[in-house]
Amino acid sequence: MGCGKGDHVSGSKNCICEVVRAIKDIQDVGADEECNGCTTSCFMEPLGGIVSPARRNPIDTRVFMLLTKNGDPFKAFYRDNDCPDTDCYSVYFRVEEVFGNCCATLRVLEPRLKNGNEVNLLDGSKTTIDLSKICSVRKYRATESCLTVDLTCFCGVQCIDDVFLDIC
Repeated sequence: MGCGKGDHVSGSKNCICEVVRAIKDIQDVGADEECNGCTTSCFMEPLGGIVSPARRNPIDTRVFMLLTKNGDPFKAFYRDNDCPDTDCYSVYFRVEEVFGNCCATLRVLEPRLKNGNEVNLLDGSKTTIDLSKICSVRKYRATESCLTVDLTCFCGVQCIDDVFLDIC
């Protein structure tokens, strides 16, 4: 039993692994539907439930953050064609695949303001995330950067938003 859900979510006893597997399953169902035709709970179904149960636009991604053992958001580098105008780190991810004993391939999502401009999440030291900048993020862009993580290395997962990134 983990994260408020029963063992039916997966055979794993790792809470983070269960949640990321559930996100992947929900994305797969939502993507199939859309490609063919707490209110932020990671287990909220269907895909789009975080935004609004009566969704109008297609949705194919549940955006989430992972928290490290000390409670900080996990950050990852991504390649961006218009760097160096922004430091290319993000704390936002889309699960692409869950495999093995609790590993996952994650796509890094570029953080953006409501007007579509990029958000540089790093502080002045350019090494740590400025938590106040996270609050200004309202949109996301899929990057070509993916990474493989061991989900047992994280202590928290927070679902942020359900969005359409045109990934089928």
